[in-house]
Amino acid sequence: MLKKLPDTLIIVLTILLIFTALTWIIPAGQFERAEVNGRELVVPGTYQEVERNPQGFFDFLKAPIEGFISATQIIAFVLIVGGAFSIVTRSGAIDAGLKKIIDLSLQKPRYKKLMVALLIVLFSLAGATFGMSEEVLVFILITLPLAFSLGYDSITGVAIPFIGAGAGFAGAFTNPFTIGIAQGIAELPPFSGWEYRIIVWAIFTTVAVLFILRYINQLEKSPGKSPVYEIDQQRDKKELEISGEVNFNRRKKIILVAFAISLALLVYGVNTWDWYINEIAALFLGLGIFTAIVARMSTGIAADAFVNGAKDMIYAGLVIALSKGILVIATEGKIIDTVLFYLSGWVDGFHQGVAVELMFFVQSFLNFFLPSGSGQAALTMPIMAPLSDLLEISRQTAVLAFQFGDGISNLVIPTSGVTMGVLGISKIPYQKWLGWIWPLMVVLILLAMVFLLLPVVAFTWGPF
Repeated sequence: MLKKLPDTLIIVLTILLIFTALTWIIPAGQFERAEVNGRELVVPGTYQEVERNPQGFFDFLKAPIEGFISATQIIAFVLIVGGAFSIVTRSGAIDAGLKKIIDLSLQKPRYKKLMVALLIVLFSLAGATFGMSEEVLVFILITLPLAFSLGYDSITGVAIPFIGAGAGFAGAFTNPFTIGIAQGIAELPPFSGWEYRIIVWAIFTTVAVLFILRYINQLEKSPGKSPVYEIDQQRDKKELEISGEVNFNRRKKIILVAFAISLALLVYGVNTWDWYINEIAALFLGLGIFTAIVARMSTGIAADAFVNGAKDMIYAGLVIALSKGILVIATEGKIIDTVLFYLSGWVDGFHQGVAVELMFFVQSFLNFFLPSGSGQAALTMPIMAPLSDLLEISRQTAVLAFQFGDGISNLVIPTSGVTMGVLGISKIPYQKWLGWIWPLMVVLILLAMVFLLLPVVAFTWGPF
């Protein structure tokens, strides 16, 4: 049995302590920097050692608050967007829309495969646009009985929302909690490069749909081939029956339309009006207010929903602050450029195509210990962005390497609360899940490597 790893905050705090100690060990050094198109870039070949500035224990204690101050805008963005999305969720519009589709699949079983495919695409869209992750835990309670009603197994019930949202999360194009934060740290326009990411999302989603449909075709021919056949036979499936009527009324339809318009406006605003974090936060806050009005929420309920949504993001905010604190310590100790110098020297011997794949695998490895997309972005992008400059790889590609490393491995890492949560709810043993999903993981990893290689060897992916 896998032992429980320390909490992410403890891991980040430990890394902060290690970096404080490293300022006494690693030589201090710095690159010259030049401002290009409003961004501060490292100038290759200008590294030189400078006088040491080791950080003490009191500096270690100050680092979290200094990191918080440094990341104030990003943390405020996460809290506001989390609160606004909570209002949309509280309205029941998203749940009602999905449940309506589920009910249609039960009423018209001849269209069940089409409905399964449509549900996967919708969950993928949710992962790609607003980073659906923990919300999957709720939908498992709906898709499990759906799968049983259609004659499938518990793996299918888990795969529809979990792999759907996971594929979308890995191929996201407007996820504010991963791409938004990573691009903000990398000094890229928010959600820039979305055209290429939509292609990635479409292919990832298609692969996920085909993989699951192929599996349910096998189940229809031979149900006994399910890895969880014996487990499912022992279930009390009455406990998983779908209860309650779908109330997909006009108000909820209006809210879903407003949600879709907001996403379209986000893309247009970023590309045409040069919107940044402040404008995007304002857009989602406006969506939350509009939702509360249309849903006829009382001010108390709307405020409670907003506060609870922001409260759910506090943990991510603390991880971001502590991760930023690591950057503060490394910068004040003048070792961050030294780390960049030796990393770039090590990778410099490789072709750029190999270097970008190494970035992807490093991010995947780190995700095992830091299964928080926003926290991992705050921790690694301050290194990966300037490293990509030194390697002459675009920062967009560096963000994509982070996105793939974080998103794909989320489907299997046992340190993810969501992964283990869905398996716990569905009572699927981890080893059974791993044995079933590994072919999909191989395909997604190979596709990710191809998608990372193309901007390096086939075309220039900007703006930076």
